[in-house]
Amino acid sequence: MKLVARFVNDESGATAIEYGLIAALIAVAIIVGAGSLGNALNEQFDSISTTVGKHKG
Repeated sequence: MKLVARFVNDESGATAIEYGLIAALIAVAIIVGAGSLGNALNEQFDSISTTVGKHKG
């Protein structure tokens, strides 16, 4: 009975899972943010390239 009570009261596993979920959410947010930033930069460089190409010729 003591073993069951100790297992029920042990929260270290739950805390580790919570930290893991938080780290996973942060990683997803960074990946999405980096993807959006990359797309915005790509569009900006394409625009600059087109403008320079028009003035060069």
